[in-house]
Amino acid sequence: MGSEDWIELKFRLADGTDIGPSKYSPSMTVSSLKEKIISQWPKDSEYIPLSVNDVKLITAGKILDNNRTLAESRLPVGVISTVHLLFPPPTSHKKSEELQVDPPIKNRCLCTIL
Repeated sequence: MGSEDWIELKFRLADGTDIGPSKYSPSMTVSSLKEKIISQWPKDSEYIPLSVNDVKLITAGKILDNNRTLAESRLPVGVISTVHLLFPPPTSHKKSEELQVDPPIKNRCLCTIL
């Protein structure tokens, strides 16, 4: 696979920091991409997602489907694309995997738009 075949993405967090840019294979699934993002998540962040279901990726106004590949999601090749992360507010998750004491907050989210 030539370098022109890679999809280059950066991810903007709610606090304004970025993950990436990094290059990804067009055959990678969105779910695998989310796992990669979670593994690179800043450890000092107020909110750390625990699973791929805690993160939604948005680009060009649409939420990317976990089961699709990056190519099927029509992410552009040859340019750095910024993908926005959507996740529950920090009050509904804890950094550690301890039991949740607070009731989950429904119908609220954090979103960063450039």
